[in-house]
Amino acid sequence: MLRLNRTDSDMTQGSIWRHLIEFAIPMAIGLLFQQLYNTVDTLVVGNFVSKEAQAAVGSTGSIINTVVGFCAGLATGASVIISQRYGAHNEEALRKAVHTTIAVTFLLSLAATACGLLIIDPMLHFMQTPEDVWNEARQYLTIYFWGVSGILFYNMGSGILRAVGDSRRPLLFLMLSALLNTVLDLVFVLVFGMKVDGVALATVLAQVISAAMILLTLTREKGAYGIRWKEMCIDRESLSGILRIGLPSSIQSAITAFSNVFVQSYINAFGSACMAGYSVYSKLDAFVLIPVQALAMSSTTMVGQNWGADRKTRARKSVTAAVWMSLASTAVLGVIAFLAARNLIGLFSPDPEVVSYGVRFIQIITPFYLTICFNQIYSGALRGIGDATAPTVIMLCSFVAFRQIYLFVTKALNLGFISVALAYPMGWILCSTLLIIRYRHSRLFTGNM
Repeated sequence: MLRLNRTDSDMTQGSIWRHLIEFAIPMAIGLLFQQLYNTVDTLVVGNFVSKEAQAAVGSTGSIINTVVGFCAGLATGASVIISQRYGAHNEEALRKAVHTTIAVTFLLSLAATACGLLIIDPMLHFMQTPEDVWNEARQYLTIYFWGVSGILFYNMGSGILRAVGDSRRPLLFLMLSALLNTVLDLVFVLVFGMKVDGVALATVLAQVISAAMILLTLTREKGAYGIRWKEMCIDRESLSGILRIGLPSSIQSAITAFSNVFVQSYINAFGSACMAGYSVYSKLDAFVLIPVQALAMSSTTMVGQNWGADRKTRARKSVTAAVWMSLASTAVLGVIAFLAARNLIGLFSPDPEVVSYGVRFIQIITPFYLTICFNQIYSGALRGIGDATAPTVIMLCSFVAFRQIYLFVTKALNLGFISVALAYPMGWILCSTLLIIRYRHSRLFTGNM
C-alpha cells in the first residue's frame, strides 16, 4: 500500500462533494495567484506606462500560450498517468512515471526556449501588430521565452503533487511567487524606471523561484512520488502513456492558442485602444472562470483515481457534482462582472477609450459563460479515464476550425466589432454540445474498463 500522509489524498473513498471542494479550493486560489502574474503586468503598465505598453503585454498571451500550452498538455498526460498509478497503489510504476516526467520537462524546456525565440517576429507579423506596439511586444516576449523553463518546471512539478491529491503545497509556492512578481513589477517600474522589460523580468524571476521551490519539495518527499535524482530516466512505458494522453492535449492547447492569434489579429485591426481593452477584459475573464477550471482539474484527478481503482459509478457521480458546482459559481461571478464592468476595467486603465472597449467585451461575452462549464468538466473527466483524443478533436473543431470559419464569414460580411466579440461564445456552445454527447457515450457508461 502507498503511504498516505496529510498532504496527499485518496479520492476513492469518502464524500465526493467534500473531496471536490477540498481539492478545488486550493486549486482555485492557486489559479487566482497564477492569474496575478500577467494581470499585475497589465495593471502596472496600464497605470504607470502607457496604453501601448498595456496593449503590448496583453496581446502577447496567445503567442506565449502557443508554446507553453503545448508543454502544459504533456503535464496533463503525466498527471493522469500518475493519478491512475497512485489510485492503483503501484509504487514502482508511480516512481518511474515521476522520474520520466521530470526528465521530459528538461528536454521540453530547451525546445520551448529555442522555439519561442524563433517565432517572435513571424507571430507579431502574422497578428498584424501595430507599429506603436511592436517594439514593446517583442521585448516582452524575448525576455519571457528566455525564462520559460520556470513555468514549465512549476507546471510539471505541481502536476505530480496534484495527481496524488496534494494541491496545498503547489498553492503555497504559487502564492509566494505571485506576491514576489507583484513587488518586483512595482520596484522595476516605479523605482528603476523600467517599462515592459521590467514587468517581463519580474515575471520570469518569480516563475523560476516557484519552479525551484516545487523541485526542492519533490526532492525531499519520502513517498513513492518523490524525486530521486540518481534514478532519473525516461521509462518507455511511462513515456508512452504520457504521450498517449498528453500529446493530443498538447496539440489541442497549442493549436487553440495559435487560433487565438487569428482572433487577436482581428482585434488588432481596431487599434491599440481596442487591444488594451481586450487585454483587460481577458484578465477579468480568467478570474471569473477560475472556479470551473479548478473543478475541472479536481474532477480529472478524482476520475483518474477512481478509474484506476475500478470504481466507475463513483467516478460518474463526481463528474455530475462538479458540473453543478461549476454552474453555480460561474453564474454568481458572471453576474458580478457584468454589473461592475466599468469599475473593474477602470482599475486597469484611466483611458476612456480603453475602458469603453473593455466594458463592451464584458457585456457581450459574459452571458455565455455557463456553456463553458460543460466543456471544461466533461473534457477533464474524459481525460481522467485516459480518453484524451475525443476532447482534443472536439475542441480543435470548435475552437479552431469553426471559430476561424466564423471570423472569416463575419469579416467578409463586414459585420463589425460585435461579431468579432461573439467568436468565443459561439465556439463554446458548439464544443459543449459535442462533449456532452461524447461523455454520455464514453467508457464510464458502456461498462468497459
